[in-house]
Amino acid sequence: MLLTILTIVVVSVALIAGAVWGVYGRIGRGVEGFILAAAGGALMVSALLELVDPATKQAGVWPALGMMMTGAAVFTVLDYLVDHVWKSGAGAGLLVAITLDGIPENLALGVSLIGAGPLEVAALAGSIFLSNLPEAAGGAKRMADSMGKTGTILLWAATAAILSGAAIAGNFLLSDVGEGPLALIRSFAGGAVIASLATEIFPKAFREDHLLAGIATALGLAAAVWLRSLSGG
Repeated sequence: MLLTILTIVVVSVALIAGAVWGVYGRIGRGVEGFILAAAGGALMVSALLELVDPATKQAGVWPALGMMMTGAAVFTVLDYLVDHVWKSGAGAGLLVAITLDGIPENLALGVSLIGAGPLEVAALAGSIFLSNLPEAAGGAKRMADSMGKTGTILLWAATAAILSGAAIAGNFLLSDVGEGPLALIRSFAGGAVIASLATEIFPKAFREDHLLAGIATALGLAAAVWLRSLSGG
């Protein structure tokens, strides 16, 4: 229980640390893009190997792939609503956008922690941390001009609290669910993570660092594979 809470809190704290970095520090576009690309590579392999692939063995290939596609479709619809219907430029809209973007990753993290050892979730937790840090820094930097430094940091802190609570609640509420349904939930979360990578992380990483984005992505993927190999996976 303590490991679960600590892992989720540490990952979510990256949002606050990133916001402080973006408001008070300096972040180069190349550095932000490189970190995002590395995190995206790690998240891609983690979503596949820790969430989708095990689900195909526990719940069957077609049910697992169907839930993966459902997760991707749900994220895509919500992402469209945030960008084009709810207009994420306003303060409330920004909170919705940030929260929806983080829900798939935090759901995946919370679910993957059920019955897992430290090394089995290290790659997923580490990659989410790396993606949260520059994402929060870049977002906070843009938001500070209209909302002020204090308001921006408070917004990101509130978002971190919401995402931490959701991940912890999901972890506890789903702890007694059978392996088959749990596998399908993992696959759904994996599909949502993959969709968020394609629509949010990789495009932004390439815009910020088009020269080294490919190398950074491969580096993040290699790191995730290495961490997973430590657990014998």
